[in-house]
Amino acid sequence: MPEGHSVHRIAGQFRRAFVGQTAQLSSPQGRFGDAALLSGARILDAYAVGKHLFMPFDNGATLHVHLGMYGAWDFAGSVVLDDTAASARGRMGQTNQRGTVVGAHEDSLASIGAPRRTRLRMGEDTRSSEDVSGDIDTSPTFPPEPIGQVRCRILTSNAVADLRGPTTCEVLDDAGVARVRANLGPDPLVDTDGGERFARNLAKTRVAIGQALMDQKVVAGIGNVYRAEILFRARINPYRAANDLDATMVGALWADWVALLRIGVDTGQMLTMDGLLGDDYARALANRADRHWVYHRAGLPCRVCGTPIVMDVVATRKMYFCPTCQGVA
Repeated sequence: MPEGHSVHRIAGQFRRAFVGQTAQLSSPQGRFGDAALLSGARILDAYAVGKHLFMPFDNGATLHVHLGMYGAWDFAGSVVLDDTAASARGRMGQTNQRGTVVGAHEDSLASIGAPRRTRLRMGEDTRSSEDVSGDIDTSPTFPPEPIGQVRCRILTSNAVADLRGPTTCEVLDDAGVARVRANLGPDPLVDTDGGERFARNLAKTRVAIGQALMDQKVVAGIGNVYRAEILFRARINPYRAANDLDATMVGALWADWVALLRIGVDTGQMLTMDGLLGDDYARALANRADRHWVYHRAGLPCRVCGTPIVMDVVATRKMYFCPTCQGVA
């Protein structure tokens, strides 16, 4: 499932190429009949709160999308890299696809979300200090025919975005948006009082901190990767009760989430190891195995103490930690 940084980057793509444009919305798959409620209206904004994307239109309605485990957006037409994608030289997430992309993953400009095949290809990887736009090459005809089960197509005069496989795709009024957001915890890139809300939310829950961080009502945007890495970086046992953490620990967790989310948005990577330089940094950008402390490292030696990393299943999700570095529950 895409974590918070990816959804913020998706919102950035929509702001760059779609906001301000009148859009035609349809459902090639036929499962999103409410697309007609937005078709012909102008897109006013696109923004993320945690893993949720909101796109308000000038008719008072808002498109709300949660990608879930299998959702993805594919883009085509006159779509250019947003500033953060340009700084990452075309990378849009974990697997560092760049240049010509077929079978794009959530990290590519062509397809952001779950891995899936796409016929869209990223343009030639030409870069200089003056040229960082990274336009996508379109197919010979525009718009291209939908590929696969497209739940929602957003089409402007020169760009198209196709949504496949989301958990949620719905039209909301202002009250509906408020209800969704009221059920979400703080997002560092949205909420100025996020640290205080985070502390209050943790103080109210007795569940283990490793479970609390995955609760989107406690904090928005953290998924399996960030959960494991943030707790390791803080040397906190994932089974420690959330309301047992003192104010210093809670403040440090929030500050680290703020920092890691910004790195994720800026680089397109969930890059969680500090102090990487030169070849080490290049390897971390190119390969997930070289950018995390404990995530997906079950049985491998801890990078700090050498103890084998443990993987437990908690609430159906895999949780990774070092029993020595994070040993006190």
